[in-house]
Amino acid sequence: MLKSIRGRLLLQIGLLLLTIVVLLEVIFAAAVSTYYFDSARQIVQSRAVTAATLSNQFMEGYTLPERARYILENLVPSESSRVEVLDLQGRTVVDSYGFSSSKRIRTADVRIAQQGGVGSYSGYSNAFKQRIMAVSSPLVSYGEVIGTLRFSVSTEPLYDEVAKLVVWAIGIGAAVLLLGFGLSLIIARQIVGPIKELTVISRKMATGDFTARAVRQNDDEVGTLADSLNHMNEELSKSEKMKNDFISTVSHELRTPLTSIKGWGETLVVGGLDDDETTLKGLSVITNETDRLIGLVEDLLDFSKYQAGEIKMRSVPVDLNLLLQQLDLQYSWAGNKRGVTLSTYLPDEPLPMHADLNRLKQVFVNVLDNAIKFSDLNGEIRMTASCEDLQVHVSVQDDGEGIPAEDLERIGRRFYKGSSKMSGSGLGLAISKEIVRLHGGRIKIESEYGIGTTVTVTLPLAVEEFMSGSEVATHLASSDK
Repeated sequence: MLKSIRGRLLLQIGLLLLTIVVLLEVIFAAAVSTYYFDSARQIVQSRAVTAATLSNQFMEGYTLPERARYILENLVPSESSRVEVLDLQGRTVVDSYGFSSSKRIRTADVRIAQQGGVGSYSGYSNAFKQRIMAVSSPLVSYGEVIGTLRFSVSTEPLYDEVAKLVVWAIGIGAAVLLLGFGLSLIIARQIVGPIKELTVISRKMATGDFTARAVRQNDDEVGTLADSLNHMNEELSKSEKMKNDFISTVSHELRTPLTSIKGWGETLVVGGLDDDETTLKGLSVITNETDRLIGLVEDLLDFSKYQAGEIKMRSVPVDLNLLLQQLDLQYSWAGNKRGVTLSTYLPDEPLPMHADLNRLKQVFVNVLDNAIKFSDLNGEIRMTASCEDLQVHVSVQDDGEGIPAEDLERIGRRFYKGSSKMSGSGLGLAISKEIVRLHGGRIKIESEYGIGTTVTVTLPLAVEEFMSGSEVATHLASSDK
């Protein structure tokens, strides 16, 4: 039970209550005992001092036995104390019972009285076999102490009364402990109950059930945890749906070229390769579809590597302007496949930076491919580069179908492809975002559905020396092979 939050909570509350109750019991017992015994001592002391003072004032010159007889004869009838008159050796001259004794009394109160002070004593009396309280006051004649007047009472009734009060206090303390333990059970149930609910829901989430929802019972930390768990549940549900959609899309993208390859392969086998035109057409289709498969597999491999953090950028000084010029030349021809023209607006000055040239080319190829793919037939795309605050902004704008508002904020997330029916894995932009992030930049997507989309890549510039134009061209040519 101590391994659970409820058990530890009950134990800690129980120990806290026990400590407080025991401490209060000790304080109460000490206070009651002090009060009772101090009150009794003051009463006895008042009587002893009063009797001794009267004797000292009105019986000066009398012998000690005469004084003793007078004091004892004038005691009030209700006097419950034992009154003794002692000589200077501590022997009892006479007591309130009419007895005398040669046994010396040497307690602290008697010694103080013999020195002229008023002394008190609490302890056990061997003569009476009980605990007593005694107060002694000096008897003085002409300035000299001639004896001691001693008042003593039994303290057993006081101890009995204090014991009764302590027993009552212990009973009340036990009741408080039981009540506190009961309340702690209720409190523990209120705290642990919602946590158990959250545990059950988290286990359901772990098994793939994202329909469960936590109920916010209180406006506290546990309630906040319930909200966080619900939010995480919703995000995981969305991520799971995107993953399933992604797998479905990738499966479709794999199935389409494989079906074409298989179909043309069977056609060529059946045809026996006799018809040169059909053979060339079939081989062309097989080659193109194989290229599609290779591109898709490379996207998947790149994405998994980026997710695992296994890709490192090999940054060198480069001129981004030269890369963009080469892409302009390349896509001026590639865009004609859909009749799309590329208009490029680049600055005259170099755009120096430290970057992995192959990876940057991968980013801009992906952005341009998407712009061409989603543009209208015979449309136009515009690529513009500008510098500001040691940053270069490269924008690619198309006049295609645009992106719906509900898809725009999720474009580029892992597993998310969007609602477009165009072919593709949907991984290209996610990979591009990761590449740009590793270069210290960012990608911004702006779109209006039915009008077009603008993708802006922002990268930091460098002021150091950079690669020459021929080196860039050589590097790009080697990367294309």
